[in-house]
Amino acid sequence: MRVEHIYRYPVKGFSAEALEEVNLNPGECLPHDRRFALAQADSGFDPTAPVWMRKTNFACLMANARLARLHTAYDPKTGDWVIRPTGGEPFIANIHTEAGRAAAEDWLTTFMAEEARGRLRFVEAPGYNFTDIPQKSVSIISLASLHALERAAGMRLDPIRFRANIYVSGGKEWGDFDLMGQEIQLGQAKLRVWKRIVRCPATEVNPETAERDAKPPRVLRENFGHADLGVQAEVLEGGRVAVGDALEALAPA
Repeated sequence: MRVEHIYRYPVKGFSAEALEEVNLNPGECLPHDRRFALAQADSGFDPTAPVWMRKTNFACLMANARLARLHTAYDPKTGDWVIRPTGGEPFIANIHTEAGRAAAEDWLTTFMAEEARGRLRFVEAPGYNFTDIPQKSVSIISLASLHALERAAGMRLDPIRFRANIYVSGGKEWGDFDLMGQEIQLGQAKLRVWKRIVRCPATEVNPETAERDAKPPRVLRENFGHADLGVQAEVLEGGRVAVGDALEALAPA
């Protein structure tokens, strides 16, 4: 299998950002992946003492499909975060500053309207990632498995619906599930595959139109007997991973 796409998602629930290469670190997510989030006012999330919370405590596609109407881009060097709403004027805030985060909070609280349960809070906690599971992982999807799902659904499904970090080609359908519990070489990094990814209603949202126009979890259950697509892998040894690199299962020691 070979790496076709690499993505990070700097702000939970918002746009994917494509990368040509990335340096993975042991026990960590991709750099800047889910680094920030927009916490609902009633979430109780404390950045000074962060504990994992379910995604519905934050702005997220599962509950807030309208987020897909926004195309965002983050520059980790400057802190600038650009929001480009469909058919609207761009909004720019420096989310490395208190004033910039406050401006983003105001803008997004207005945009979210009744789906904002009070004023949203732009949150970050050093060393913490706003992932859907408590453990820090890299998510990997086999495009062969995605194509099997597309055939069952009778429609094309944008891979971004599934918000994975790494998309690989060349394997057999559901072959990534065969890697469960195994170590893999991904570019220069070594990882251990440890969990299948159960899909939720966030995948119903078309990332271009913001419409709920598909039912991937239901199609998976009805056609394959599970609601899983992709796997989670823990980084054991860091290293560079680039588009075109191989993913190979390692023989047991």
